[in-house]
Amino acid sequence: MKYCKCCLQPNTRPNSKFTPEGICPACDYFERLQYVDWQERYEILQDLLVQYKERRGVDRKFDCIIGVSGGKDSSRQALWVRDKLGLKPLLACLSYPPEQVTERGVNNISNLIELGFDVVISAPAPGTWKRLMRASFDKFTNWARSTELALFSSVPQLAIHYDIPLILWGENPGLQLGDLKTLGRTGYDGNNLRYMNTLSGGGLDWIREAGFELKDLIPYQYPTPEDFDRHELQIIYLGWFLGDWSLVNNGMYAAASGLEIRQDSVINTGDLHGVTSLDEDWVTLNQMIKYYKFGFGRVTDYVNEEIRLGRMTREAAIELVELYDDACGSNYIKSFSEYIGISVSQFWEKVRTSVNPALFNAQSDGRITRKFKVGVGL
Repeated sequence: MKYCKCCLQPNTRPNSKFTPEGICPACDYFERLQYVDWQERYEILQDLLVQYKERRGVDRKFDCIIGVSGGKDSSRQALWVRDKLGLKPLLACLSYPPEQVTERGVNNISNLIELGFDVVISAPAPGTWKRLMRASFDKFTNWARSTELALFSSVPQLAIHYDIPLILWGENPGLQLGDLKTLGRTGYDGNNLRYMNTLSGGGLDWIREAGFELKDLIPYQYPTPEDFDRHELQIIYLGWFLGDWSLVNNGMYAAASGLEIRQDSVINTGDLHGVTSLDEDWVTLNQMIKYYKFGFGRVTDYVNEEIRLGRMTREAAIELVELYDDACGSNYIKSFSEYIGISVSQFWEKVRTSVNPALFNAQSDGRITRKFKVGVGL
């Protein structure tokens, strides 16, 4: 395990590759951003959008479709696309089951509706959703392995259904996070999103092997490249065009327009600013598990951006990571365990079997201690 020389990104992030100088892809990209002509990029975007604007009113009611959760990124995208670019977007929200979705998340979607947006909400069958979450946790110690298939698949599926070829997405995970398999022909081409770590790895194969029938898995099927070609779908990363795209900035923009943020403490959530994954809370325990698998969690992702923006020193970031990178309130673990039908002790038994032995020691008393030094590695 090695750390980026600039931030606290470890080389254990899936699909990531450091430069020969020891710089992570995200820091390498950020350095190149200092020389970008943002007005030129804006003009590129305007040129791209012309063909879609011209077709509105002829055979389409909407210029584009945007996947939303009501959170900071999707709220900022929706407002910028409508109020700055002059487009008419259809917002697509995949809803969590009642046991999982937060009141905060419902309020944030309601806020987008009150702001005047057209929103279509899809909701996969809750019984299948729950059984898939249990199967995902049992096989991968990652309850979101199945739900993320539905979350990412819903937008292109709805784009096909409503005949909207332009899909606007937020950040480019290849450039801004370092998931290099998602890189497309250009910095804004998102049609290789299907190869990101979240969506790759066997697709529905493991789900079929777990006994689920294909007829029950329609919401979890990402359209094929042939589907994209047939319907002329194009994903464009908006983050590539926005020089001030960041977690904190997006949170401030969205909060100014009515976003309801998280109130729980960082010691329970690892959420330094209370603005991430607002529509549900169990992602908190998945971030903790990610930490035990790869040596980094939610706080690392937060502070890396702050380091790049010059708002936090590496030393201060190390202190926060050491304190909170494995943060997860026991109430979230308890409610999740009850939902998928296991005990808290069974939850921890499964987590300990997934701890990366190269990075952590699983002690006999239940404690999990790291072998690496934050900021240094092994």
